[in-house]
Amino acid sequence: MARPQNERPLVRLRTGQAEVVFDLGGGSLVDFHATGCPNPLGWLAPDDRDVANRPMAHFLCCDRWGPPAPGEQAAGMPFHGEATRVRWNLGTQSDREATMDASLPMAGLDIHRRARLASGDALLRVDETWVNPRPVGKIFNVVQHPTLAPPFLDASTVVDTNARKGFSQHAPLPDPERVSFDWPRARHEGTVVDLRRLGSDPRPNVTSFVIDDPVGWVVACSPSTRSLIGYAWKRADYPWFNCWRHVDERGSPLARGLEFGTTGLHQPFDVLTAKGSIFGRPLTTFLDAGATATRSYLAFNAKLPDGWTGVRSVVVRGTTVEILGRGHGALVLRGLGLD
Repeated sequence: MARPQNERPLVRLRTGQAEVVFDLGGGSLVDFHATGCPNPLGWLAPDDRDVANRPMAHFLCCDRWGPPAPGEQAAGMPFHGEATRVRWNLGTQSDREATMDASLPMAGLDIHRRARLASGDALLRVDETWVNPRPVGKIFNVVQHPTLAPPFLDASTVVDTNARKGFSQHAPLPDPERVSFDWPRARHEGTVVDLRRLGSDPRPNVTSFVIDDPVGWVVACSPSTRSLIGYAWKRADYPWFNCWRHVDERGSPLARGLEFGTTGLHQPFDVLTAKGSIFGRPLTTFLDAGATATRSYLAFNAKLPDGWTGVRSVVVRGTTVEILGRGHGALVLRGLGLD
């Protein structure tokens, strides 16, 4: 473990092909890149004086995605939950593997994380186990929040996913799915929007989609940096994909959230439990007293092959990840899988 000049505690995994960095001051994955590629991830916590300039990048939303209820907020529960507000503790570490854990005092959950980097390709597997040590069950949510940033992110960056039917988070409650659409199309004020790209107008800036295939995936390709980043996960772990898009005051792309998780509605738990489900998919998950639950994902980073204009599919077979591009050929990464 090494500390930068600002004394933030970091955990680094390295091979000759890739580097991974976790920030224990909030547990975020702040850097993941293949050798010769830029780090695609970046995001600083805005307007938060207690933890100003807290690196977020790929952060964990837990025990919720979105706002607390008014009483919870008055009691100190933060937006997106506590996972990024607590110190994570390093367990074991080697060149390619590390374990770390955190406790969420208000939510009453413990989190144990194991991160493993493949020996060859820039392929990362993260397993996270949630433990409920309390004598009562717990309704909660988990959303992985990978966040793209410049220079990887610009107007030429394209995002592809196997997400299907979706809706806008800005549609009126209690039934925002009444106006639905299919990826990559969304609607804003009667206009069809292509969510693969982000220009000067981010609206609708938050949309949510269900995953129908057994394995969900999302890949972002950056022609300007000639690189890509992607994620794959089991639908049984994370049945929702949530797309967040943000621009700066000049209308230039500033952030894109490639968010996958257990919920697709950005509301407090009273709204989620009243609604129950959307498109037949639950909006919360439950952990019984004394129980544990483990969820996993793969992350991968690589140089963008010449002629690719995006990604058609991602297939995970055993310890092989095959990425078929919108162009000629395929990328095959080896060393870790989802089984």
